[in-house]
Amino acid sequence: MGFPITRHRRLRGTAGIRGMVRETILNTLDFIQPIFVTYGAGVKNEISSMPGVYHFSLDTLKAEVDEIAALGIPAVLLFGIPETKDAVGSSAFAEDGIVQEATRLIKKWYPELLVVADTCLCEFTDHGHCGMVHTHTVDGVVHGDVINDASLDLLTRTAVSQARAGADIIAPSNMMDGFVHAIRAGLDENGFEHVPIMSYSVKYASAFYGPFREAADSAPQFGNRKTYQMDPANLREAIREADSDVLEGADMLMVKPALAYLDVIRTIRDQFDLPLVAYNVSGEYSMVKAAALQGWIDEKAVVLEMLTGMKRAGADIIITYFAKDAARWLRG
Repeated sequence: MGFPITRHRRLRGTAGIRGMVRETILNTLDFIQPIFVTYGAGVKNEISSMPGVYHFSLDTLKAEVDEIAALGIPAVLLFGIPETKDAVGSSAFAEDGIVQEATRLIKKWYPELLVVADTCLCEFTDHGHCGMVHTHTVDGVVHGDVINDASLDLLTRTAVSQARAGADIIAPSNMMDGFVHAIRAGLDENGFEHVPIMSYSVKYASAFYGPFREAADSAPQFGNRKTYQMDPANLREAIREADSDVLEGADMLMVKPALAYLDVIRTIRDQFDLPLVAYNVSGEYSMVKAAALQGWIDEKAVVLEMLTGMKRAGADIIITYFAKDAARWLRG
């Protein structure tokens, strides 16, 4: 055989060599663990479409938070399921709302654990949309339009109430135009100029959210969210969305979902220098869990490979329901 010959396998021969030259390192500090909090007492109910993920009432929450903190996971993302819902989602911005109360408890138990508050209305509205709606009925079928600008005030009130309760990071997921500017102004006016915004900048109208609808009890009662969440076919639009959020004062950007949008993550990483979050969403979680429960895949290997791929694509932070499992596996 002629010289030179390139032998790439020299750097793959042992685990020590592979580890030394590894380009992408997955770390527990990369993860945010979502938590679903609900009203009631003694509640720890597994979500049927998301094995291993639960609804917690406030009195059962501490054991979950204890486990997360013990594993070294640095942050949780709170979603709330309220006792009552109405047309404007008033429970979202109530001072004694479920997310606000959970935030106070977690910050009391673990002051250093970061609490990220999801800032949206869909879990709290009786129609299941992420903003105020104008509805009308045609031939017995309810139709509606989400009212953008009127929704911004409610979202800002929600963000301010979450910050007042002690949330470290506000994470608005509503995809209303101008939401980052409105929330930034509201936080600053109320003395929370130090609280960063983790914007759901690039959020697609995705079929991968299916299990979350059960988890958050947030399915739209009419229509869909395609008039405000992005078309999955669009990439250039993602740059425009992220650029708007940067100009409006976002501190972190997010791409959601992650697995089918790794090209989008890479594009946003290359275009912007803010910290980038990837959301490994419910459908991505449930597909892996279902296949693992059937014995068709090696869950640990697949999950770590999947999360590594998200980080390799450019994510600095990964929101994932696998955070606890991945933290254990990374410990060896």
